[in-house]
Amino acid sequence: MSTPVRLQYLELKSRYPDTVLFFRLGDFYETFDDDAKLVAQELQITLTSKPMGKDLRVPLAGVPYHSIDGHIAKLVARGYRVAVCEQLADPADVKGIVPRDVVRVVTSGTVTSEASLDPSAPNELAAFVIRRDGPAVAIADITTGEVRLAAGAEAMAELLRSVPAELLVEDEFDLPPSLGGTIRRRPEAGELAVEAALANQFGENARANLVQTAAEAAALAHLLLYLKETYPAGLGALQRVRRVADEGVLTLDQRTLRNLDVMPQPGRSSSLLQVLDETRSAMGSRMLRSWLTRPLRSELELGRRHDGVEWAAGHPIEREQCRSVIRGVPDIGRLAGRLGARAASPRDLHGLRTGLRATLDLGAILSRGELPAILARTLAGLAASAESLATLDEALDDDPPPAFDEGGVIRAGFSPEIDSLRAQTSDARGYLLGIERLERERSGIRSLKVGHNRVFGYYIEISSSNVHLAPAHYQRRQTLVGAERYVTEELKEHESRLVGARDRLVELEKQAFGQLLESLCAVLPQLQAVAEAVATIDVLLDLGQAAAARNYVRPRFNQGERVHISGGRHPVVEHSLGPGRFVPNDCVFDEDRQIVVLTGPNMSGKSTFLRQVALIALMAQAGSFVPATDADLPLFDRIFTRIGAQDDLAAGQSTFMVEMVETAQILHQATPRSLVVLDEVGRGTSTFDGMAIARAVVEFLHNRKEVRPRTLFATHYHELTTLAAVLPRVENAHVAVREDGAEVVFEHRIVPGPSARSYGIHVARLAGLPAPVVARAEHLLAELESQRPAGPGKPAADPPPLLQPSFFAGPSPVEAALAAIDPDGLTPIEAIQKLYELRALLPASVSG
Repeated sequence: MSTPVRLQYLELKSRYPDTVLFFRLGDFYETFDDDAKLVAQELQITLTSKPMGKDLRVPLAGVPYHSIDGHIAKLVARGYRVAVCEQLADPADVKGIVPRDVVRVVTSGTVTSEASLDPSAPNELAAFVIRRDGPAVAIADITTGEVRLAAGAEAMAELLRSVPAELLVEDEFDLPPSLGGTIRRRPEAGELAVEAALANQFGENARANLVQTAAEAAALAHLLLYLKETYPAGLGALQRVRRVADEGVLTLDQRTLRNLDVMPQPGRSSSLLQVLDETRSAMGSRMLRSWLTRPLRSELELGRRHDGVEWAAGHPIEREQCRSVIRGVPDIGRLAGRLGARAASPRDLHGLRTGLRATLDLGAILSRGELPAILARTLAGLAASAESLATLDEALDDDPPPAFDEGGVIRAGFSPEIDSLRAQTSDARGYLLGIERLERERSGIRSLKVGHNRVFGYYIEISSSNVHLAPAHYQRRQTLVGAERYVTEELKEHESRLVGARDRLVELEKQAFGQLLESLCAVLPQLQAVAEAVATIDVLLDLGQAAAARNYVRPRFNQGERVHISGGRHPVVEHSLGPGRFVPNDCVFDEDRQIVVLTGPNMSGKSTFLRQVALIALMAQAGSFVPATDADLPLFDRIFTRIGAQDDLAAGQSTFMVEMVETAQILHQATPRSLVVLDEVGRGTSTFDGMAIARAVVEFLHNRKEVRPRTLFATHYHELTTLAAVLPRVENAHVAVREDGAEVVFEHRIVPGPSARSYGIHVARLAGLPAPVVARAEHLLAELESQRPAGPGKPAADPPPLLQPSFFAGPSPVEAALAAIDPDGLTPIEAIQKLYELRALLPASVSG
């Protein structure tokens, strides 16, 4: 038969079968049965056993209560859900079994412990649904209370650039296989459940005020219902819902962010975020990350951001004064999140007060002169600190303890009853000294001492040599080596009064603290606005610092599709090389130049140039100044990249298949407002197949009116350079190379025209291939080049199959005429006429 505690555990475990259940027993959180085996293995702690009934021993593994957060963090990071069961009463006050219940379930998307969180990155929970009116996604960071909604085409784009820690779905087939994070299947939310969830959280008019589609309502409801199951207190932090506008954000998927090294990633030494992020607060670091992954398409809002960066770059004294203040501001955003969940401690509120006081200092510095609109707007957010700061100063002690055990949380003068009880408890030492003096006089024992410990309470201690002098009314309590301890009725009465006063003091301070929390929660949106204002200022000052220190310039935007970058530089490579060592390059796109086919040797800088153009566009639309001497850009709607090669083994896709899938997505989704970067398309298959695919891709991007993006196309297929002769908006460029005797010098300059050679053998020599291999390769290359066709129409005799003339050698008159035709712009009569013209161009031997 099982013990009552065992039965209590089994009942709770049956309610949370898919979790690892930590069961509070005294000063430990214990796990049992299979959970204990799993925890012992994952956390590398001892697996033991415990008797839990007659002839019943069960596996057990436990951790001390004070270290639980770190252990939960490890399990959650490995994909487990962890249920935390707490004791709901003090065991000393309960006769029989202590009541217990699960107070929360910790998952990857609902974790709030600092041990589990990266202060510079959000930790998000998302829900993605599809309804008749289309898809929608709701994304929440419960550590700060931020909630975002996106619908339609923007829903998947927002999901892909966010990469939430945990994603709730009704049907996993709705998602791309490459999506990371933990995915949890949820039952479909019915209309009544959706309406009730929204109304309970945001009020009766939530459906009308917050969402526009049934899909948005369902996605938001899924978040709320999941939090109600796992972390009900976390719902208190969700106060504001923001919509991601369909036309407001430059679309970037995770592949593009990865290819451009925008975010840190394993195996890479640096990233754009690491180069730019010298923010002084965790809030600012998270906002900078958001700006870089969600660049804007609004010229008005971008102008405001650039105005703020320009002010920061041009006011170095004020900039450094403000940054010095921000350095001392704690993470108000996550403190507000804990506050909303009613999980804030006295030290949390002390940190919040410190931060709010600093924000007023920040506002005072910024108010000294004229500010651009974006910074002036943040002053209103900072001003909201005053009310909460006054509330905290009135109630919270100047230096509160971390817990309520000994009092001292509430400021003196806030509550007369608390002040009275505190006086009684604080005078305990004086009272003991008085008792000690009186008992020495009564007993004549000069070495008599009065003391206290947690086990026996208050006592009188007499050395063994004086025990015979102890008064008769002393009651023996404890025998020590060389001493005896006693109590008296007077001492027991005083202890009872003191313990009662202390317990009452703790109770009243907890009540007052709870009232303080509720007062602050009533203005939680204001505190979240303060956090956003500090983050915005921090990011603008950071970008201003980068602009001033690294000679970044303010970009301009045009309403057309013109790109004109003078002296562009790759921000990450330039930072790693140091000042003055990076070779800048220009980039121009206009009505006559839509596609640039870039050739040149390996290691010469082709990929760097491709990435730097994309990064300059991204930085400009994020609100940053850019590494160039001048930049005139359109407002791109998307940036696409096809760079690098890797297998997707989990999806059963080879390197070439991954390359083709990514290229297909670009061809289907690009528009004339897009920027496309393609590096070595077609290299994952045979030479002729690869060249054919590469040429077809270029022609598609050039000829389709509904596509026609600005395109940088790097390739080693030199045959593709002939496209510039037949496609009017294609131009060639190459990386300059200087030959100095047997040595080859890569100049890293992008110059017009095609490259003459690939210099692959030179790169092989630099890579350390054995000298005999390099020599043999040079000999074979000479043989192959001696058989290369001399030019169009002049093939060498019997060339090897690899070098057989093809359509890559140069266009025929018919091909040239075909390439110049715009089929979408022809009337039926004009199309027939063109056919006759093309037929007339055919040789007589063919047309006859």
